[in-house]
Amino acid sequence: MTKEDKILEETRKRDRGELFAPAAFLDEMFETRDRCEKYSTIPYARQNERMAFIKSLFGGSGKNPIVENGFKCNQGSNIFVGDNFYCNMNCTIYDSCRVTIGDNVMFGPNVTVCTATHPLKASERLNPEGKELAYPVTIGNDVWIGGGAFINPGVTIGDGAVIASGSVVTCDIPADTLAAGVPAVVKKKIDNT
Repeated sequence: MTKEDKILEETRKRDRGELFAPAAFLDEMFETRDRCEKYSTIPYARQNERMAFIKSLFGGSGKNPIVENGFKCNQGSNIFVGDNFYCNMNCTIYDSCRVTIGDNVMFGPNVTVCTATHPLKASERLNPEGKELAYPVTIGNDVWIGGGAFINPGVTIGDGAVIASGSVVTCDIPADTLAAGVPAVVKKKIDNT
């Protein structure tokens, strides 16, 4: 089996929600991590260059993406952001599979979005190939995610939602709500009309 065939096979397993071997993607992951380090060396005064770099790193990007220094991602090619995405300092998007982020979304500092997870059962988790699972994350339009929040695999956050600082999002959050806590729960409805 060629390297390309192995990547395709593992991609299909991942996309079906099955255990897959992330080692198939190591070359891309190492290159992406090096690119993230390089990004942080581009001076802020060269905003057009910074935006072009992010657009080349992500799988897709709308207009005006602003990503502050300290950003890290796993592959980059699985990240799709809409217009006016703002990502504050030291954020991580662990994009083992697709992360879709809508228009006008803001991340506070130290936000983590993680698509990767592992089986709960030790006999499945402790496998010699280091296989894992990954579930997509979807963040709607006009969402604000406060500093230090952690977004878990498979979560969808609805349009206009606010995730309070330090929250751990383990389940879907409806549109136009404020969610907070560990785990995050809806605290109140927001009138975004």
